[in-house]
Amino acid sequence: MHIVILVLVEVLIVIGLSRLVGLAFRSIKQPLVIGEIVAGIMLGPSLFGLVAPHVAVTLFPPETIPFLNVLSQVGLIFFMFLIGLELNPKYLSGQLEVAVLTSHVSILVPFSLGTLLAVLLYPLVSNASVSFTAFALFLGAAMSITAFPVLARIITENNLQGTRLGTLALTCAAVDDVTAWCLLAVAIAVARTGDFAGAIPTIIASILYIGLMLTAGRWFLKRLAKHYLRAGRLSQLLLAGIYMSVVASALITELIGIHLIFGAFLLGAAMPKNEDLVRELAVKTEDFVLIFLLPIFFAYSGLKTQIGLLNRPELWLLCALVLGVAIAGKYVGTYVAARVSGISKREASALGWLMNTRGLTELIVLNIGLELGVISPLIFTMLVIMALVTTFMTSPLLEWTYPKKLIRLDVMEPESEAETDDIDATAGNVTSVRPYRILVPVANPSTQKGLVQLAVSIALNYRHPAVVNPLSLIEFEEDYAFESTPVEADRLIAQRRQQLEDLINTLEPVETRSYVHPIVRISSNVARETAQIAALDQVDLILVGWHRPAFSSNRLGGRVGQILTTAPVDVAVFVDRGSDRLESLLVPYSANIHDDLALILALRLLINHDTCMLHILHVLPNPLKDELSYELDMMIEQLPSSVRDRIEIKIVQAPEPIQAVVEASKNVDLTIAGTSRTWGIERQTLGRYTDQLAIQCRSSLLITRRYSQVTAHLTSMLPEVSSQEPTLRS
Repeated sequence: MHIVILVLVEVLIVIGLSRLVGLAFRSIKQPLVIGEIVAGIMLGPSLFGLVAPHVAVTLFPPETIPFLNVLSQVGLIFFMFLIGLELNPKYLSGQLEVAVLTSHVSILVPFSLGTLLAVLLYPLVSNASVSFTAFALFLGAAMSITAFPVLARIITENNLQGTRLGTLALTCAAVDDVTAWCLLAVAIAVARTGDFAGAIPTIIASILYIGLMLTAGRWFLKRLAKHYLRAGRLSQLLLAGIYMSVVASALITELIGIHLIFGAFLLGAAMPKNEDLVRELAVKTEDFVLIFLLPIFFAYSGLKTQIGLLNRPELWLLCALVLGVAIAGKYVGTYVAARVSGISKREASALGWLMNTRGLTELIVLNIGLELGVISPLIFTMLVIMALVTTFMTSPLLEWTYPKKLIRLDVMEPESEAETDDIDATAGNVTSVRPYRILVPVANPSTQKGLVQLAVSIALNYRHPAVVNPLSLIEFEEDYAFESTPVEADRLIAQRRQQLEDLINTLEPVETRSYVHPIVRISSNVARETAQIAALDQVDLILVGWHRPAFSSNRLGGRVGQILTTAPVDVAVFVDRGSDRLESLLVPYSANIHDDLALILALRLLINHDTCMLHILHVLPNPLKDELSYELDMMIEQLPSSVRDRIEIKIVQAPEPIQAVVEASKNVDLTIAGTSRTWGIERQTLGRYTDQLAIQCRSSLLITRRYSQVTAHLTSMLPEVSSQEPTLRS
């Protein structure tokens, strides 16, 4: 019982630390799996065992390691089943000839370089009990691997699945995956039998089993799929049958003489790719595997990773050589093959960095090699470092080689074509006129009609072209979750786009709907992605709905606070009290640039809506200063009389300005206020904003934060107003 309790404590520590470190790596735009691998290494002799050796031995004694090994092997079996399940034939439909050439060259070059490297490393880090053939095959396979799940996630997060680069990378990685696993199977067979000749019966048996699975096995699995379609759900009995098949297939490949993981992968690959069946099966399986079992595998690997073995400069040089060969072999092989196939330099380079991703797949290969005794703990540690570095570098190098502005050129958003047509029609085919553009982040299309309707009211008029872009960002939290596969991501994007279209079809008046064009993207960080899209699209205003964070009552916290702090454009936050009317507006004015933006947006609403009234509440701290600024007077004088007559200016002296605004807000439909200390809305330490007025205001509230005084929200609408909006502060 003592051992069981100790193993459970170990599992508790492993899951908690892997989540924490994984989230820390996600915050620096790295795959969560990298953090989980690092967490496993931290628990081993490389850190925990070095800092507190006695505590480490107490928590992770040798007698508990076999239990962790069993759990990690079960996790690997079902993880490989998920990889096979998600290996969709659709990935092999695009540019297949180019992909086959590129992927095979991208395996052949690093495999050959790895074999040559084995000539140098074998006498230094191996021993006579391991055959050179097995060592060279394993090292070559380790150099050739591309982690398909991590690559698919990177492609999805960068919205590359609809581009030529993304399609080619997915196809290459899928072909690469199948070829690399075949090479690994041969390497395992050679390692277990001692030489290539002895491995031939194992290889023949493996080929026969693959043929059996792809014929009789697939026929049986199709019968299961038909039963699922009739039942309409994945019953526990059917799920039990599938899980038994996974374990049975894994046992068969182990008995054949390759490894458990191949049987599980093969069964997943042979499963019928019915979308509903695959989705439900993946969702029911992945949570326990990803959250509970895989972190145990990372910890088990980390306990065997001993960075302290690299205790001499020459060993670090060998590690650098291994890393250099791995990166150069994969990158050069991919780049040259892609260029020969007619791919541009930039796309070929980006493809080379994508194919360098190794991730968890590499870790699986290395553990098999260490388990069979083909590679020593020293070379295992070197290759773990290589796996981490090559995966870590993929995202930043991809961003450097193929930035988001080029991704936008590679795939034209559906809304872009419509926007162009609208702008041509509105501006009399003068395509040089840049439309006034509002970006509206929409978290929930079913509840945020008021937000989009307000954006339409601010943006649209018949004097100047304008576009409203409801933006819906789909954020994934897990690395290997089925929802983050490109095929499933495309389904989610189409579903979310339809929800936005349904929302647009409820907007009034009807003629404004053609100017509203949704944008749907995948994102790993909503606030950062929103800011990037705003900058790339030259947005004039971000209009965001308020959101109360889960662990705070602050309405300007969480993502809204991040957008307010980081977006390089003007931002307005809408606190919707449910009123559909925009007949009466209130702008509390205290002469700062954020109040200037509030007043300018109010004037834009006033010009767009003939029945709208504007009340300017000019609050003074003392009775000595009793007149408006010269700039405000000048702007109002330049407005047409039809607009000017609907403006009421009230000057009050109030010791508590917020209460004066709250009282005035009882009689209006919308209050528009700048982020000012006067209104209890100010930026404090760490970029946080207070929200006193947001809590107390009796009407709907629009909070404005000005980024640049150059942005022209008003001048494009009125020839009477000067070509540059004045700053309203004296």
